Amino acid sequence: MKLLYVKTEHKNKQLCRVITPYESAYPDPLIFKTGEELIVTDKESPWRGWIWCTNQSGESRWVPENYIDRKGGTGIMRCDYNATELTAAIGEELIIHKEESGWLWCTNKKKQRGWIPTECVERIVL
Repeated sequence: MKLLYVKTEHKNKQLCRVITPYESAYPDPLIFKTGEELIVTDKESPWRGWIWCTNQSGESRWVPENYIDRKGGTGIMRCDYNATELTAAIGEELIIHKEESGWLWCTNKKKQRGWIPTECVERIVL
C-alpha cells in the first residue's frame, strides 16, 4: 500500500474564505503601544466590545475594549495593538491569527495583514 502525503503551507492554521467583500474604512495603519495614553470617547460602536480612541497625535481608531485600562475619558493600552483593517474580495482565502469581538486578524496571499469582520467570512474546515 502506498501512502500519499499532501504538503500544505497552512498546516495547523485556521483558514477562512471571504463571502462578502470588505473595504477598509481606515486605509492608513495605526499602531498603539503598550502603556500609551489615549483619549477615550463615548462614540457609539456598531461592534460590541470596541471603543473609539485618540492618541496624542490626534489619530483615532476603534480599539478592543479589553486592550485598555479605562479611567473616565482616558485609557492606557495594556498591550500593543495594530488597528489596520484588511480590504478583501469575495473568494479570497485568509489565514486567521486571532479573533476579537467579532473581528479576525488575518493574512492574505499577498502577506498583507489586518482586521476583517467575522460576518464577511466563512471558516474553512480542512
